[in-house]
Amino acid sequence: MQHKRLISFTVFSYVRLIFLGLLWTSCPAADAQPDQKDLQWFRDAKFGLFIHWGLYSKLAGSWDGKNYYGSGEWIMNQARIPAKDYAEVARSFNPVAFDADQWAQLAKDAGIRYLVITAKHHEGFSMYDSKISDFTIVKSTPYGKDPLRALAEATRKKGLRFGFYYSQFLDWHEPDGGGNDWDFKEDKKDYLKYYREKSIPQLKELLTQYGPLGLIWFDMPGGLTKDQTRKMIDSLHILQPHTLFSSRIGQGLGDYTDFGDSEVPPLPVREAWESIYTHNDSWGYVTHDMNFKTPSELIRLLTNVASKGGNLMLNVGPDGNGNIPPYSVSYLLETGRWLKKFGASIYGTTYGLIPAQPWGVTTSKPGKLFLHVMERPDDGRLLIPDVDITVNKVYQLDTKAPLSWQRSGHDISIKIPALEDNRNTVFVVEYSGRMKDFDLSQPLIVSRQYKKGVAEAGFARLSGGAMLNSIVYSHYFGDWKHAICIDSLRNAEDAATFTLRFTEPGDFKVILDYACPESSSRQEGIVEFDNRSFYFRTLHTSEYNPDEPLLFIQHPVAIIHVTTPGVYPLKIHPAHAGVNLFHLRSVWLEPGDRN
Repeated sequence: MQHKRLISFTVFSYVRLIFLGLLWTSCPAADAQPDQKDLQWFRDAKFGLFIHWGLYSKLAGSWDGKNYYGSGEWIMNQARIPAKDYAEVARSFNPVAFDADQWAQLAKDAGIRYLVITAKHHEGFSMYDSKISDFTIVKSTPYGKDPLRALAEATRKKGLRFGFYYSQFLDWHEPDGGGNDWDFKEDKKDYLKYYREKSIPQLKELLTQYGPLGLIWFDMPGGLTKDQTRKMIDSLHILQPHTLFSSRIGQGLGDYTDFGDSEVPPLPVREAWESIYTHNDSWGYVTHDMNFKTPSELIRLLTNVASKGGNLMLNVGPDGNGNIPPYSVSYLLETGRWLKKFGASIYGTTYGLIPAQPWGVTTSKPGKLFLHVMERPDDGRLLIPDVDITVNKVYQLDTKAPLSWQRSGHDISIKIPALEDNRNTVFVVEYSGRMKDFDLSQPLIVSRQYKKGVAEAGFARLSGGAMLNSIVYSHYFGDWKHAICIDSLRNAEDAATFTLRFTEPGDFKVILDYACPESSSRQEGIVEFDNRSFYFRTLHTSEYNPDEPLLFIQHPVAIIHVTTPGVYPLKIHPAHAGVNLFHLRSVWLEPGDRN
């Protein structure tokens, strides 16, 4: 997967831009290209399976007696393995355990709607029968067969869309391919020759020899101008006009948006988009990587992505014998069982029309609001705030059991039973009338019925020079993390204000969730609430380096008291002029002692 030195980037008015669908807008290239009708299957699918499989799967994260951590498919780059030595790995690559029907059935049972597999990753090795190169699974290995042809056929038989991943610029095997600077001098490379002689011809093979493709998932663009990229797109779309191309084809082009590795935007996005995550810490198979996401994590991740209008494409990395890791099999099947009960609240939905609540998030269909409840309120009453609709009925999705509800002004309160599934139980509100669209200015609910309320950075109203940053960091090589934070709080007028609606009176502890380098520590900040100022001093957590973990602290700074339920602003700003106060990710509000 993608690995390069990424730095924190400024996203001025970020949340408002993505909500309006103005970032990464696709530019039409020619008549022979997908249209909105072709995009609809993708928008409705919601759940895809990514498969990274290549020679790196055989190495399994180790080379010359040393273990490498993070993105296993980058081991050739990490260990600086000479191209000739790396090519020798093919001699023992013999994935005899590969079973296309078994993989396709797993995807079907997991509730997957489309599948994408690596045809060629950055290592330059083709996992299919390419006539363009001899460095292929058919010509260079004892296996001698084309597994991707079998997988394409098996996947379609299960009614799933099929697609290929292709690294169009990076190719560490070829003298003119991008990325290998330990064998080949970059200033001597002819990138256009590489595109002419390998990259584009192989893409044409994939588009003409494997039946109808749902999509081509490009990765790591480079070496081409925007005009050259557009011409490449035109030449490829002619072969399959209805095949979607991912935005990583580069130059702001493509048919839908892929965010960064392991990234979910903070708020809904109108345009077609996708979030990609790996099941553990690596895209390619690594023997010593056992940090798999649990079914609960997968279900909640899928739900979060769907609530913002996107698709989740989850990656698994089969080993060098062709086996998908047992935890991936088991946990995908468990996710599939949840989808059999609650999938109607995921597939074919649009983003939720109300902001995230203490109990969870929502997704939508015409006349239906799906309530994804992950935290049950202590009193069992689910508050749906500020909705001006005619409610026809309310029920639990899987059992259809009706629920009692009542209206108070513009609020709806629903009495819910104990959660059938603590990971996510879905309830449905069927209604008439037009529900208003997602409103960023709607107050965030804070209630004593929950252990805490969380106000994330994207929901703040910013003033002065304050702005949002998407900060990128990693735990292992290429294991990217993303944190949307409020930055540029340098002067007293630089402020972040959260609009909070407290549903009950009482005491609440204010906890600031932030990262703070040494240069920003020991500065004085102020929390303003209900005409009172609460002072605090920032604490050092860690320095920022995109290739290392960024440590956040949950810093309790004040107890505030709410006498009367209602809407209150909570404002945070520096007490004095200085450097940036901190990277503020969220504000937590914990109720005082609860009965």
